[in-house]
Amino acid sequence: MAVIHDTVLKPGKLELLTSWLPSRPWYQGGAGAPQLGKAGGFRLDDPQGEVGIEFMVVTDTSGARPVRYLVPLTYRGAPLDGADHALVGTMEHGVLGRRWAYDGCHDPVLVAQLLALIEGRAQAQDQNASDTPDREVTRSRTGEGPLPTGTSAAGTATVTDDRDGTELAIAPGTVLRVQRVLRPAPDGRPVPPEGALGHVAGAWHAPDGSRARGLFAVLTSG
Repeated sequence: MAVIHDTVLKPGKLELLTSWLPSRPWYQGGAGAPQLGKAGGFRLDDPQGEVGIEFMVVTDTSGARPVRYLVPLTYRGAPLDGADHALVGTMEHGVLGRRWAYDGCHDPVLVAQLLALIEGRAQAQDQNASDTPDREVTRSRTGEGPLPTGTSAAGTATVTDDRDGTELAIAPGTVLRVQRVLRPAPDGRPVPPEGALGHVAGAWHAPDGSRARGLFAVLTSG
């Protein structure tokens, strides 16, 4: 299990995201800089113990209405080859030293573990505590056997951003969609679209202090 260190990051994660988010096609904030607050998220473990994997939910209050974003991030002890375009920034970690933070949709380790979560081979972990499963994260999978995937240690899927999400063509005819702009599910019960091969759903803090739930990722064919 990944160890969560009680230490200082310079700059902090929200500082990095304040600079990076406005460059994204799915950013829907105001004309000024994002006004970000942490609203939730979870972690996944890298089986090799080398890469930190976090799915962070942040709330931006810079626009006319609050917007919640899902930001999958990976943290590495060295640059990821061929991923300069996906670099969010670098940080100094009080225990681990310099860390390179990447948009996780471009990192094959995160993509592989997200698929493992959908399959039921990985367990979502608490965002802030070591060795603690996050039971609010739910998943489903139709069918049996390993999911088809074109990802590998040498490269990840074809990644395409749009106005509210990111699509990863992980294999011919198989698409993993990560929902970047989060929307609460009616009655707090996220339901994947008809025909979905699998999904991941999670929770975050709503502006009124309650817990909202919604879809984080959906796997489809076609």
